[in-house]
Amino acid sequence: MLNYGSYLKVPELLELQQLESDPPAHDELLFITIHQAYELWFKQIIFELDSVARCMRDDDPYEAVRLLERVLKIEELLVSQIHILETMTPRDFLSFRSALSPASGFQSVQFREVEFLSGLRSGGEVMKNMQMHASERERLQRRLNEPSLRHLFYEMLQRQGYDVVIPPEDSPADLATRQQIFAGLMDVYQYPEKHYHTYNLCEALVSHDQNILLWRFHHVRVVERIIGTKRGTGGSSGVNYLSSTLSKRMFPLLWEIRGELNDEALYGTQRGHTEFPTPE
Repeated sequence: MLNYGSYLKVPELLELQQLESDPPAHDELLFITIHQAYELWFKQIIFELDSVARCMRDDDPYEAVRLLERVLKIEELLVSQIHILETMTPRDFLSFRSALSPASGFQSVQFREVEFLSGLRSGGEVMKNMQMHASERERLQRRLNEPSLRHLFYEMLQRQGYDVVIPPEDSPADLATRQQIFAGLMDVYQYPEKHYHTYNLCEALVSHDQNILLWRFHHVRVVERIIGTKRGTGGSSGVNYLSSTLSKRMFPLLWEIRGELNDEALYGTQRGHTEFPTPE
């Protein structure tokens, strides 16, 4: 008979928190639970981002935004969740840290999948240093071989009549590409009310990018608070490596375009609608 526990596979789920420390360290259960919860949410994010990709292929920016808003809520939860680890003292973590080696958060295949799917394509170097099964490597390689959300976004814009080009997947856009994209999207950012769904999609993608950046930042600070400058359990430089990821952008040109807006011209346009009449 189907019930709550059997539907959600609760007995099986509760068997998955297997401690490696001996004798068992009190805080290892917390550490495992938080990271397993992350992986479940990563699975949901990937599911939603794949759906967003289909919406872009179908030229449906409204539905793409609706699903991205769900992703954003999940990401906000992930940012706050990382701070539960701060309830461990450095000594608490050290009591089982050696048992984790050589496992590392760097090896999260699903997090890399979120990156690759969204548009961060420095995958060759990342995959070279990851320990994973052949099936996981194939999964990530498939993501690198298919168009990212960033690519699909610009393709959709072209079909909708915006005069943009598609930036490269694996390198920064050159000056000509940047200028054409800025020109093609300038009207969207100057007059968002005329391009309602397109503007909302642009900003939802920026919010997705920002949430991943915020998660990275909070992750770095939590790790630094707990282990200081020690090397990571997977062999990375630890905090120094994590800090080096804080400049990554999935949609860099959508960040930059706001700096191209002519504030003087826009101020003059808006001012004409907001001035009080001159008294006679």
